Amino acid sequence: MEFTESYKQTGPCCFSPNARFIAVAVDYRLVIRDTLSFKVVQLFSCLDKISYIEWALDSEYILCGLYKRPMIQAWSLTQPEWTCKIDEGPAGIAYARWSPDSRHILTTSDFQLRLTVWSLVNTACVHVQWPKHASKGVSFTRDGKFAAICTRRDCKDYINLLSCHNWEIMGSFAVDTVDLADIEWSPDDSAIVIWDSPLEYKVLIYSPDGRCLSKYQAYESGLGVKTVSWSPSGQFLAVGSYDQMLRVLNHLTWKTFAEFMHPYTLRAPCYAAVFKEVDEPLHLDMSELCLSDDFSQGNNDAPEEPFRVRYEVMEVPISLPFQKPPADKPNPKQGIGLLSWSNDSQYICTRNDSMPTVLWIWDIRHLELASILVQKDPIKAAAWDPSCTRLVFCTGSTHLYMWTPSGAYCVHVPISQFAITDLKWNSDGSCLLLKDKESFCCAAVPLLPESSEYSSDD
Repeated sequence: MEFTESYKQTGPCCFSPNARFIAVAVDYRLVIRDTLSFKVVQLFSCLDKISYIEWALDSEYILCGLYKRPMIQAWSLTQPEWTCKIDEGPAGIAYARWSPDSRHILTTSDFQLRLTVWSLVNTACVHVQWPKHASKGVSFTRDGKFAAICTRRDCKDYINLLSCHNWEIMGSFAVDTVDLADIEWSPDDSAIVIWDSPLEYKVLIYSPDGRCLSKYQAYESGLGVKTVSWSPSGQFLAVGSYDQMLRVLNHLTWKTFAEFMHPYTLRAPCYAAVFKEVDEPLHLDMSELCLSDDFSQGNNDAPEEPFRVRYEVMEVPISLPFQKPPADKPNPKQGIGLLSWSNDSQYICTRNDSMPTVLWIWDIRHLELASILVQKDPIKAAAWDPSCTRLVFCTGSTHLYMWTPSGAYCVHVPISQFAITDLKWNSDGSCLLLKDKESFCCAAVPLLPESSEYSSDD
């Protein structure tokens, strides 16, 4: 792997959808860099510190959320002189997002009073009253023709279906939730999944015309759903719960066909590969190194012994590190807090929040545990390569960790004191963006060979 030098950032950083540019927030400035040369191609100055950025799908426009104002500013890469500013006045702006056509911006006001659709073509705007959430509760179809927006009125949750052509409401129906948490269209646009708040275990599947196709409830007592994700193929729906189990539903009968537990102790028979991150001291032969007396006297403090990080394959039985959440505090750190599908829908990775240093990888084709990775530090972020079966994740250390079906390995980032706290792939899988607390860098990732033979020492 090849790494760039580090560059300053003070907020969000992200690739453009066409993978040609990187947008970086540096205080009140928006810096656009070329992905290949890393030269600055555009520099925009906002009116306040940038809290949020999002690219339009056509990669021509980009919006910046200045939530301290609150205000939205949008910029054009092809027309640098073009500017756009959205200010809701006393209503404020809690969140903003692009529509699929890249010519409309949707903003949600403070206290969820209304959702407004702003046109960049004719400056017209459309209002939707009482949106359920600020940053959640809105989902677009894959073809970009329709939007599903969650609203709440008269103490009931509703789904409004809007046409993204003229933004007229095509239909509205009530849903059987106590406190709707979020919504997401299926990848084939044939169904809508809705799930309730953690206080009520309920996953509902609706057709676009408002018919309830299925209602799934794994149990009644206890905290319920924590994460939900469609597989890219649209054939599976993964549901992560507070009971530390992952359940997978099929798209034909909407019944569970797999339930995966996250036990604290692994016992035989277990055919999964268990990788544990270990420190291996590097023994340097310094017998032939001659230093002057003045130098040796002035350096009495011996430097720390250098280490190399690698994976060690463990045998079962093995006890995994876990943290018992306090019973007297809200939002307990337990359950499936991280859930992500591979691009081919064959693998799914999970993190049980009561075992924050352990990453689980499940093989959906064979309905079994494929691998477990035990880290020294809690896992911060994980992302699948969009071009092949490769998982990359970070733990806030100076190392990058990778997993493929043939093994796992650690990569040291050759930048001094660069602790990776977040990472993102570009759309073609050729480049990886790594974020530190105050800087970022990019890594050119080689394509996997057909055999995908890697070792932990690479």
